[in-house]
Amino acid sequence: MIRVQLFDPKTNCLQLGGAELIERWLLDTTLKIWVDLQDIPLEEESHLLKDCFGLHPLAIEDAQRPRHPPKLERFDDVIFVLLKGLDAQSDIMNCGTIQISIFVANRFLITRHSNESLSTNKLWDIAAADSRLIQKGTHSLALDLARLVVDRYLDILLNLEPRLEELEDEIQTKPKDTLLHELSDYRTRLKKMRRYLTYQVQLFQELKSGTDYAIDQSLTHDIVDIYERLERASSLANLYYELASDLMDSYISLASHHLNNIMKILTVVTVIFVPLTFMAGIYGMNFEHMPELHYQNGYYFLLGSMAFVAVILLFIFRKVRWI
Repeated sequence: MIRVQLFDPKTNCLQLGGAELIERWLLDTTLKIWVDLQDIPLEEESHLLKDCFGLHPLAIEDAQRPRHPPKLERFDDVIFVLLKGLDAQSDIMNCGTIQISIFVANRFLITRHSNESLSTNKLWDIAAADSRLIQKGTHSLALDLARLVVDRYLDILLNLEPRLEELEDEIQTKPKDTLLHELSDYRTRLKKMRRYLTYQVQLFQELKSGTDYAIDQSLTHDIVDIYERLERASSLANLYYELASDLMDSYISLASHHLNNIMKILTVVTVIFVPLTFMAGIYGMNFEHMPELHYQNGYYFLLGSMAFVAVILLFIFRKVRWI
């Protein structure tokens, strides 16, 4: 799918369409264009990016790689940014990622993603309804997209916090194996999320402090704002990752404590009944010559001895606080 927004600064007119608007943009150097590419054949995409917009082959290759860490690079007057966003199906239980490639120059903004991007769709609808967004410039529009990508991370992370608090309470009151599985899933997703966020914090730190990208100074505050949002998201991901790890450790500790209590009870029962079983076993043997079997009160004496041994052992276990 190729969709295009073409803006004419002379008339403040914004036109929406497809690939046919690219030809108009090529013929008029005053026009600004935003091209959004999703799930089109790689050869067709490469031809469009290279022949119509003059993009560097290495930048195109990086954009088309299915798995690539976030990066920032300048090719002549074109800035190439590769971001890791959250896909359209992401929520607190499922955090899938989507790779968003951004090519931005003074006259054009190109966004490229293989699957649906909610952040791109949201900005597209806003820009289509208000031409002032693209009128401010393609670099400003690219930063608006980056801000929406980061905000999706923040939304997911902030929605996760109440659930982690609930899990903490449930572990204390009614621990179940399903809680451990859920915590393990969160921990795995947060581990991936904090890795992607760390890359992007470094990316915008470089953009914020670097002078090699020829970005208008009026956009400095926007870059700093995105950087601070990324830092917050990265801090939250780290915090919740540590919290999930701590909750898993707490669950395992409580489970071990519960198991130890069960083992104590089994040990007490075993230690009490071993001597009783031993005594019963001896006098249950059918030997002909066993003098004690002929005592008049031998049965009651044996029961008393067994009760005495059991009481003594219970007293000992009580003394050492096992019961």
